[in-house]
Amino acid sequence: MAPENHITEVGGTGVPIPGDDIDTDQILPARFMKEVTFDNMADYLFYDARRDDDGFNDHPLNRFEGASIAVVNSNFGCGSSREHAPQAMMRWGVDGIVGVSYAEIFRDNCKSLGIPAVTTDHETVTELQEWIEANPDGDINIDVENEAVTYGDTTIDVEIDDAMKEALVEGIWDTTALMYSNRSKVEETVAGLPYVEGDD
Repeated sequence: MAPENHITEVGGTGVPIPGDDIDTDQILPARFMKEVTFDNMADYLFYDARRDDDGFNDHPLNRFEGASIAVVNSNFGCGSSREHAPQAMMRWGVDGIVGVSYAEIFRDNCKSLGIPAVTTDHETVTELQEWIEANPDGDINIDVENEAVTYGDTTIDVEIDDAMKEALVEGIWDTTALMYSNRSKVEETVAGLPYVEGDD
């Protein structure tokens, strides 16, 4: 695969999204799932939580626009298995997530999109969220290979699921691109099979 598919680190400013058990319906309300593409999903990210009767409120995604590292709490992405939730986060600009824990399917969907979702303890996450509030323009770096997050003068150890780490570092997270890149090998194998008839 192309080198750009090898994700060893991601970085940028952060956005704290506090709260345990934030489910996929909060992240991407079900009424927006009727769209046939993911193109507009960024507009619907936390749609209800980001608005009140007067328009946009002070939700973190409104205050930290342009951030690329989301910092979340426990069991983030629980609920239904909709891929629309991480798609919306990616299209809004999220390149990586630091959290206490994730719903398994949400984490797997992040892997399929090339978004590292790393974990650390509650206290460390809270400290990072508070640091972002105090340093909205401060950079956060997720080192996938070395399982570390750096912000300010602080470096913390984080954990990343083995399958996710391997897929990101080896560049095999994009299964569609992987299939296309191996198309000639597939065609070669098919051509050599005695029980597959050709087009002519």
